[in-house]
Amino acid sequence: MVTLLLFLVAIALLVWGFVRARPLGKIGILAWLQSVVLMLPWLLFFGSFTLGIYFNLVGVLFLVVCSVGIYIYLGRRLRALGQDELAMQKLKTAMAASDLTADDQTPDNGAPATMSASPVTGKADATADPAKDSAADDEALRLPAEDQTLLEGIFGIDTFFRTETVPYDQGAIFKGNLRGEPDAALAQLTALADDRLNQRYRLFLVTDPKGKPVIVALPKSSDPQPLSAFQQGAAVLLAIATFLTCLEASGILLGFDLLTAPDKWPAALPFALGTMAILVAHEIGHGLMAQRRDVKLSWPFLIPTWEIGSFGALTRIESVLPNRSVLFDVALAGPAAGGLLSFGLLIVGFVLSHPGSEFQLPVAFFQGSALVGTLAKIILGAALTEPLVDVHPFVLIGWLGLIITALNLLPAGQLDGGRIVQAIYGRKTAGRATVITVALLAIASLANPLALYWAVLILFLQRQQERPATNEITEPDDARAALGLLALFLTLATLLPLTPSLAGRLGIG
Repeated sequence: MVTLLLFLVAIALLVWGFVRARPLGKIGILAWLQSVVLMLPWLLFFGSFTLGIYFNLVGVLFLVVCSVGIYIYLGRRLRALGQDELAMQKLKTAMAASDLTADDQTPDNGAPATMSASPVTGKADATADPAKDSAADDEALRLPAEDQTLLEGIFGIDTFFRTETVPYDQGAIFKGNLRGEPDAALAQLTALADDRLNQRYRLFLVTDPKGKPVIVALPKSSDPQPLSAFQQGAAVLLAIATFLTCLEASGILLGFDLLTAPDKWPAALPFALGTMAILVAHEIGHGLMAQRRDVKLSWPFLIPTWEIGSFGALTRIESVLPNRSVLFDVALAGPAAGGLLSFGLLIVGFVLSHPGSEFQLPVAFFQGSALVGTLAKIILGAALTEPLVDVHPFVLIGWLGLIITALNLLPAGQLDGGRIVQAIYGRKTAGRATVITVALLAIASLANPLALYWAVLILFLQRQQERPATNEITEPDDARAALGLLALFLTLATLLPLTPSLAGRLGIG
């Protein structure tokens, strides 16, 4: 039922995307086709589940490789069309510059002068007084008139031609027309702002609700702040609590409850340490990539749970990111590290499993995950036809690690998956993905209370998106988009169970 619902939601999103893309002409259709290509492998894979048709591992890899190839080809076509549009824009810029009045002369510093604009009307007015126009508002929450004048002076026809200034939260939104490449224009404007205003303001290149580029200037005092001593203490307490819940979850896997038999904790310790090692690997992945990309991260807030030991960790980004590619890299690095370790332990555990291994799992265990069940069938073979399957302890640890990693890759809010979706598809799509994910978790909770617990945590702690990057317009490259597709595909393959008919075809149970 859940698989069918996901399939129908994906089809609805594709239809909605086509309706939105069609008015944009060829560029819009190509962008929509890229979305189709990204979704096609898992649409075919999981859509076949609803029909009882199974794609083997070779077929899935073939679909993914074809999808990546077509996506890259479409991306090249889209960039070629974008270059044509940019050339036309530059031509229009040159024509507009020739129409400027003689009063718009180049100042001594070589930067083109700009026309002053009223922050209320946005109309050109060389005598407009921003301070006078904003006198009725709360001055303590407004951009000082002197700073606004200096900021308006950084714009020019070769970077961003300002047409209107709108006060916004101790800063301002500058509307107008972007000239040239976003990175180069933003770098030039930032350098001018830092020089004229002593690095007191940070510039963001984002899009307004209509999709037009705007520049937002905010004081650097609004930048993310480091954790307080109280928050750091809370992080330590949560880490201790998570270790204890990992012990309890390990005991349940071994067939006893540590709350009633605390003397058995030595038997549960290796499993708890294995789960903690995966959590640590996840955070090390985030940390190493953040250090490489010059990004500051907060201490991780581990989330304890009795069922599987931990839901992972919440980690704040304490830096203002330069672009969406950096957000993608930092977000993916953690799940990649923790997921690879979990996957490796699972495979090694399957290889080391044999009749007489330390643990016995009901065969229904392998029907609970499409990914785990398929791998088990490939490696263990006929052993899955028995009611009980002997496995190595690494299988249990790897399985728990994959579940934790997959939960953190769900496309919602500030989870790693939500950050990945925000980086690739933008804030608007990420917001819709969060709503859909929480709704699906609520539906899944009818069968598994764990889903409800996770949905509530997302709703109250993680539903907000990440702060925009300074350059929010430039999208990550095709390789990152393909990696994001693979991560989301593996997440679904880990969390979605095998249907009874497909499990029977595979010979599981």
